[in-house]
Amino acid sequence: MKLVTAIIKPFKLDDVREALSEIGASGITVIEVKGFGRQKGHTELYRGAEYVVDFLPKIKIEVAIASEQVDQVIEAISTAAKTGKIGDGKIFVSSLEQVVRIRTGETDKEAL
Repeated sequence: MKLVTAIIKPFKLDDVREALSEIGASGITVIEVKGFGRQKGHTELYRGAEYVVDFLPKIKIEVAIASEQVDQVIEAISTAAKTGKIGDGKIFVSSLEQVVRIRTGETDKEAL
């Protein structure tokens, strides 16, 4: 089992959610986050004053999946979230040792 974590631009959330639904990802967790990578923020003007926005708004998506689905999920997220511009985001894949569904007590793949 794997946990795929993706950091994407906020306006791409619906596209990514639809792409994941199409390949059968059963559930996702979405968190609003702020951060920066190579973008290093940007400068904006507000009422004539210039200020630096260090942390940019992003969306963090987490998907717990069977190991066999990793490539499909990465492809779906990459395709749906890509704009071709800096700040499109990153995808991280990590292993899950155990998963338990609280309501039924099911474990591992059955719990996904």
